[in-house]
Amino acid sequence: MAIKYSKTVMDHFANPRNVGEIDNPDGIGEVGNPACGDIMTFQISVKDDRIHDLKFKTFGCGAAIAVSSMISEMAKGKSVVDALKITNKDVAQQLDGLPQNKLHCSNLGADALHAAIRSYQKKIEAGNVVPERVLIDHDHDHDGLKQGSTCRCPHCEIETPTDLPYCQDCGRELGTAPASS
Repeated sequence: MAIKYSKTVMDHFANPRNVGEIDNPDGIGEVGNPACGDIMTFQISVKDDRIHDLKFKTFGCGAAIAVSSMISEMAKGKSVVDALKITNKDVAQQLDGLPQNKLHCSNLGADALHAAIRSYQKKIEAGNVVPERVLIDHDHDHDGLKQGSTCRCPHCEIETPTDLPYCQDCGRELGTAPASS
């Protein structure tokens, strides 16, 4: 059975916006999902606390490329705080929907943007000239971990108990929580 994509998805896949790299970026975020093979790298340039420029490179399916393109359009010109509020649901809605088996691409895109912003924030906090690349790789589950273990949230880097499905700080999904006994 063929996957049906919206005209918006097809447009962003065929004509992706903001592909490339930024000279001297202020933030670099990368996310990959080895299970599906998608890897997204976002670079941002920030001026006056606004995302002045955003470029991406994506290795993956058409949906992953379309998601990266759409997010780049959605985030450009927004304040850092507002760009952090872009969710996977927002992206899927702007693309006029994604097939169920491709919704994870919108998660990856939002995560890559948020990682680039976190990279920028870390650069500012540390007073660095060169940003540190923030990688998000949370493609594991919590099965087999003992009750009361903690996991570092890939989104905000806060330690959170693994028996919770969501980070206590940012509220984003951590993975598969272990079954209660």
